[in-house]
Amino acid sequence: MGGLAVRDVVVHYRDDDGTVATAVDGVSLDIAPGEVLALLGPSGSGKSTLLRAIAGLEPLSAGQVRWDGADLAGVPTHRRGFGLVFQDGQLFPHRDVAGNVGFGLAMTGPGRRDRAAHRARVTELLELMGLGGFERRDVASLSGGERQRVALARSLAPRPRLLLLDEPLSALDRALRERLAGDVRAALVATGTTALFVTHDHDEAFAVADRIAVMDLGRLLQVAEPAELWHRPASRRVAEFLGYEAFVPLARAPEALARAVGVARAAGVDGAGIDGAGADGAGVDGAEDLVLALGPGSLVTAPDGALEGEVTSAGFRRGLVETVAAVDGVGQVTVVEPSGGYAAASQALPVPGARVRLAVDAAAIAVVRG
Repeated sequence: MGGLAVRDVVVHYRDDDGTVATAVDGVSLDIAPGEVLALLGPSGSGKSTLLRAIAGLEPLSAGQVRWDGADLAGVPTHRRGFGLVFQDGQLFPHRDVAGNVGFGLAMTGPGRRDRAAHRARVTELLELMGLGGFERRDVASLSGGERQRVALARSLAPRPRLLLLDEPLSALDRALRERLAGDVRAALVATGTTALFVTHDHDEAFAVADRIAVMDLGRLLQVAEPAELWHRPASRRVAEFLGYEAFVPLARAPEALARAVGVARAAGVDGAGIDGAGADGAGVDGAEDLVLALGPGSLVTAPDGALEGEVTSAGFRRGLVETVAAVDGVGQVTVVEPSGGYAAASQALPVPGARVRLAVDAAAIAVVRG
């Protein structure tokens, strides 16, 4: 298989007092040609260090980084054919927008031989990034989002065989990040660019990537397509990081919850088939370790709901009502519903201390090994 292959990579840091810390601990992953992989994890998980190691900016303590089967050990960063986009864009203030985008073409690619091709490539990428007509603009006059679009266009200009993006949207406000994440995805797909996108933001990863690799404490916990990752987290730690809130052992779950989820939901856990098991997982090898993971939206208010809980807080967020409830036998869960019914009926939001009845949306509940 072509593309990027990372094998058993270890990266160590030495602190000022001589202590050796492991930043990346035996990570292996592949990125196929044309694929966009998001490396997702909390701060300090080792994801940016891994990106820098792939780029050749950090020495490996062990392992290999290969491209199309060729070991990159000893190949300097500027000869790997990889593009880099960082959080601040690092644009050249003395160059206008076209000068920044065309910088890579001045040293490599068709622009070195053909000025017309150089200008056409710059124009093509600016149009792709929604910056048509910005060629002569001073980069100091650009907004934060526009600067990052220019930085992305500059990195794409020489057609890198791999594009490495390290938290490229983290300095922008939430609404702008969400819009630009979709634009980044569109640009990478339109250009057929193979990319590694590092982020700590779940929404960015799900919006940009074909697959998501979750890292924590220097180790790779799971690699999966976005839908599979959300519905089938490989462990409780992955589920917690993704935003699942309450974890209920299947054997001790309220009967209404266990029945609603059903034994079929557990069939995807580690490939274990549990057809024919009871609602508590009886008869399944290792069923005592099964845990129901509930996240926002897994419960909805319903007058005849089988579960009941006490409201701890409630509020509006982007057209939704988010009610946090301490659910009997379950724990604290966020109940998310459209706000239209409240507005139309001039209905007040639930108040802290109020009791609510809740129904189960089984499709929003994951089953993990606890």
